[in-house]
Amino acid sequence: MAVKIIVGVVVVLFLSVFIARKVSSDVHVSRTFNAPVDQVWKVWTSEESIKQWWSPKDYTAPVIKSDFRVGGTFLLSMKSPDGEMFWNTGTYQEILPGKKIVSTMSFSDETGKVISGSEVKVPGVWPDAISVTVEFKELDGKTQVTVVEAGIPLIMKLFATMGWNQQFDKLEHLFTK
Repeated sequence: MAVKIIVGVVVVLFLSVFIARKVSSDVHVSRTFNAPVDQVWKVWTSEESIKQWWSPKDYTAPVIKSDFRVGGTFLLSMKSPDGEMFWNTGTYQEILPGKKIVSTMSFSDETGKVISGSEVKVPGVWPDAISVTVEFKELDGKTQVTVVEAGIPLIMKLFATMGWNQQFDKLEHLFTK
């Protein structure tokens, strides 16, 4: 009987991981910063500021390039503590100053050439591009920022959420200096 239960649990776990690799989901992360919208917007959109907050804890962002306009592109780097570089590129689809930014985002090489989702070495079945929507809302002199990434493999949802929260920690630090 115990063997049947163990086999059943293993089968369920295997199927769960198999499904989580292939099913896409949306990541929703929100944080309220003790700064007015115009200040948060400036820090969010300035290349020099992005270098200070883009990437999870213990990573850096040595290369940030952004042509911040509708139709403009960006190239974002993340450098791990052991020196490994990761790259993302995308195109700004919509910009409502002080309110909203919508873009595509893809894995890329250091030149901005898109790497197909089927070729990335990150767990899950990735599309060639995901959609990223960032909304800014004023709340009594503070700013709520909400990020929604659409198309993330379910298996990576927790890690993507953790990464955004770590980036928000870095961003928050910029307003307490």
